[in-house]
Amino acid sequence: MDAAVHRAIDAVWRIEAARIIAHVARLVRDVGVAEELAQDALVAALEHWPSGGVPDNPGAWLMTAAKRRALDHLRQHALHARKREQIGLDLDALGAHVAPDVADVFEAARDDDIGDDLLRLVFTACHPVLSTDARVALTLRLLGGLTTGEIARAFLTPEPTIAQRIVRAKRTLSAAKVPFEVPRAPERAARLASVLEVIYLVFNEGYSATAGDDWMRPALTDEALRLGRVLAGLAPDESEVHGLVALMEIQASRMHARVDAQGRPVLLLDQDRSRWDPLLIRRGLAALARSEALGGASGPYALQAALAACHARARHADDTDWEQIVALYDALAQVAPSPVVELNRAVAVGMAFGPAAGLEIVDALAADPALARYHWLPSVRGDLLAKLGRRAEAQAEFQRAADMTLNAREREMLLARATQR
Repeated sequence: MDAAVHRAIDAVWRIEAARIIAHVARLVRDVGVAEELAQDALVAALEHWPSGGVPDNPGAWLMTAAKRRALDHLRQHALHARKREQIGLDLDALGAHVAPDVADVFEAARDDDIGDDLLRLVFTACHPVLSTDARVALTLRLLGGLTTGEIARAFLTPEPTIAQRIVRAKRTLSAAKVPFEVPRAPERAARLASVLEVIYLVFNEGYSATAGDDWMRPALTDEALRLGRVLAGLAPDESEVHGLVALMEIQASRMHARVDAQGRPVLLLDQDRSRWDPLLIRRGLAALARSEALGGASGPYALQAALAACHARARHADDTDWEQIVALYDALAQVAPSPVVELNRAVAVGMAFGPAAGLEIVDALAADPALARYHWLPSVRGDLLAKLGRRAEAQAEFQRAADMTLNAREREMLLARATQR
């Protein structure tokens, strides 16, 4: 196959896959079947485009091919009568060779709901009946258009494991008869929280990789940002969606400054802020303003975005308003209490009121079982001890943190701090 055609097919599929799967899923009411039918359309493109050329509207071509296969599927499963009533079409008129006219009518009649279909797909892929790992994998597969191999490489997981995870997720959705719909008001908030959690998990794994040789995996942060922006367009009145987008935009603005020329981590206060992306900062601040205008200033993602904005607005590290950051962490601890939030608050308290005040909070967290293997606890404690001049204790804490982390770059950084005199 011509390389240019192959690249075109890959690009179109990455852009259009979610739309196609979502639209077909509304017809067949099964995301697993919908993905198979969409993949069949992709195979048809691989067969026809190299000889016939890439069509003027490749996305529409794939959509039409997938819908024809969906209609065949419905007819074969004796569901065409019910679907004929639902969509107002006589499916029997759609013979094997009647495609152009009938398909065009079908597309004109139903494609106005593509945005709603995508929102349905988002909520289905992130349904709480699935485990967190399954939701992440299925979301990247169905909405991100990533291959199983790409997801496996991103999370340093064997490809067969990811493949089985996705297969089981689709089977679980089918067995549980999860409806392909946007949840109604009583459960929408909880379901939306599940969606936001998945997107932010993907972003965080790209922003600070749990394991492996690289500190960051930009492909994951890019994909999470794209999904967040899409969701903000689909749910423009949801303040926390804009809060999450704001948080990711502002954090992503620092990506180029978070590593040095050798790929080694550069911590926030040591970063060259001239390397922060001003466009992403502006987009993040605008998204935060939208969240606050919708009454979401006290939401957990909006509060985290406001924390990130404090850093983004400071031209130099010394300009950071640490007392404001402490106040925001106090508010975050009220709406989303967790030991990790309290540990981050300890860092801010140490910067605002001195390392002894921060260390007191950290020491109170030391016995929390949730932080037993959390390498940032000894890392933060080591930093505070170093500022207090307790060098030997600090070195021991940095060594302990290095022993805990699974990320090679973090380990190098922590070991370097452990040997500083």
